[in-house]
Amino acid sequence: MLQPKTSSALLSVADAMRNAEDPWWIIGSAAVALHRGDPGSIADIDVMTSKRDLEALYKSLPLTNTPEAGKAMFRSELFGRWSEPELDVEFMAGLKLRVGDEWQPIEPKTRMAIPLDKHTLYAPEKAELVNILLRFGREKDRQRAASLGEV
Repeated sequence: MLQPKTSSALLSVADAMRNAEDPWWIIGSAAVALHRGDPGSIADIDVMTSKRDLEALYKSLPLTNTPEAGKAMFRSELFGRWSEPELDVEFMAGLKLRVGDEWQPIEPKTRMAIPLDKHTLYAPEKAELVNILLRFGREKDRQRAASLGEV
């Protein structure tokens, strides 16, 4: 069951992405919750999108280019933080993960439609989401991945 703040923020994402021209995905803790796993704490909503769609969002939403300094293991070609929803939303185009000395792209291959109220959200299929979380390598992501194996 989604927490009210999470549900509200996800509905805001669905509304913001309704005119997207390219595929987009929710990843991270919110995607775990959408797959009915245990996300632990959900601090924000992570959305992977195309550069074209993120540039369009910059024209329609009050986004800021302020990635968290504590997430040095991630970088993106274009980033936008939206703070109006009940949880911050982080939009990322061209997301990469630092592995050793190299930056590896995170590029979901699967896309699952997940209904929420009268909206549709998208996330990688469960098995791919587990693989993405395990690639992140953080303890909280390993726990989230493990919870998806129990669903």
